[in-house]
Amino acid sequence: MSVLDTDPREQVQVLAEDGSVVEGATVPDLSEEEFVEMYRTMKLARHFDQRAVSLQRQGRMGTYPPLAGQEAAQVGSAMALDEQDWLIPSYREHAASYVHGLTLEGTLRYWMGDERGNKLDDLNIFPVAVPIASQVPHAAGLGMAANYNDTDEVFMCYFGDGATSEGDFHEGLNFGGVFDTPTVFFCNNNQWAISVPREKQTASETIAQKAIAYGIDGVQVDGMDPLAVYKVAKAAVDRARNGEGDKLRPTLIEAVQYRYGAHTTADDPSVYRQDDEVEEWKAKDPIPRMETFLRDRGVLDDERVAEITESIEDEVAAAIETAEGFTRPTTDSMFEHVYADMPERLREQKAYLDRLQSKHGDEELLE
Repeated sequence: MSVLDTDPREQVQVLAEDGSVVEGATVPDLSEEEFVEMYRTMKLARHFDQRAVSLQRQGRMGTYPPLAGQEAAQVGSAMALDEQDWLIPSYREHAASYVHGLTLEGTLRYWMGDERGNKLDDLNIFPVAVPIASQVPHAAGLGMAANYNDTDEVFMCYFGDGATSEGDFHEGLNFGGVFDTPTVFFCNNNQWAISVPREKQTASETIAQKAIAYGIDGVQVDGMDPLAVYKVAKAAVDRARNGEGDKLRPTLIEAVQYRYGAHTTADDPSVYRQDDEVEEWKAKDPIPRMETFLRDRGVLDDERVAEITESIEDEVAAAIETAEGFTRPTTDSMFEHVYADMPERLREQKAYLDRLQSKHGDEELLE
């Protein structure tokens, strides 16, 4: 039986919270190097996140959406994609995008207000989607196009639990099911849609079971278990690409996890949740869980962990230096990097801003 045939009310897990392998679970067939890369990338994402929040607090970067706690879901799922596959992010998929080829400095530049950071030439990554769930029907449409063109790309679309309350989510899954698209719909259920808790989003026992309404399979996975996420995502990607008997190719994955930090750096989570809840979820942290697994297998020791930590700190520091070293973006860049060919309405807006700058000057207008 495929892991995708698991009852959507049951959670797939490989690693227990203490890093041991769950009884009866099968560890994914990855090499030692791939296991270490999974671990390193999660640690990199956590350190990058800490530095990015610090940069924002220092006024060196704009509003930023932290990802701490969600590393396993992002890294495990993105590692299941092949190079030709497409990643369709929301606005928090910094780690997933890194796995699929986006540089750290590119992510930094975008959140520093430079639209050139969202310029994704030669990468199979869609631009950041800040409007909630707007990317879900896009992913279904991309899958339809792949069907028409008879190509073998798979489209991995990320969104949060709050997105499942939007009409776009239902429309996207309906199109995916009707047109049997090679799409993996990946829900990062981090328990909070800004300040709205999971139980106020839906009366469904799980989000995964919503797939039943659209004739596709849904599976719930421990989103803080990188091996379980990889296992489920790889099965979904393989089915989307190759088919599997009479099963439709799309899959809805619900990765149950937690957002340790704020929704964005403009948010104060202490207003709507308790510290005890955060600490309870931190006991499930994916990074020490994966580290314990690798230490038990003799793959990691103190020396190698120290080497990885140092290399991560160097890589993030270099990315920050590079991102801050770029020429400060002008107001023109807000318009120049949105469309390949600027439409008339955008030219009108640019002309209006040019007139304001000419009348008031940059210092008066921008400071």
